[in-house]
Amino acid sequence: MTNPINAALDELADEFELLGDWEERYRYVIELGKDLAPLTDAERSEENKVRGCASQVWLVTEPQADGTLAFRGDSDAHIVSGLVAIMLRLYSGRAPADIVAFDAKAALDRLGLSEALSSQRSNGLKSMVGRIQRDAQEALGNLG
Repeated sequence: MTNPINAALDELADEFELLGDWEERYRYVIELGKDLAPLTDAERSEENKVRGCASQVWLVTEPQADGTLAFRGDSDAHIVSGLVAIMLRLYSGRAPADIVAFDAKAALDRLGLSEALSSQRSNGLKSMVGRIQRDAQEALGNLG
């Protein structure tokens, strides 16, 4: 069975491929960010803040009854909100084991994000992935 994260990555890679140049891709990433569900003021807490991001980024992890993890997030920067949206599309609603097993670096390379982003944004993206994977690892620990 195909890992659902890989299926989501294939879909994103196809969309990026259709867009062509990075100017169009950036616009698309910003559009994705505009579709994020807003977080409440309470959710924009220190506890939900992702460390290591130049912009403000908040990530809320919600364990679901079926064992999957749902993620919601937001940022105070347009492009970063779009990157949050991409991470949510890949990871939200997935099983913790799938999240932990997923090679995020290869995915970001495949989407071309690694070379298209400034080093500050790349580091922020790595921090987001690290936080998602840590939460998934914790969820796995709570299952066993």
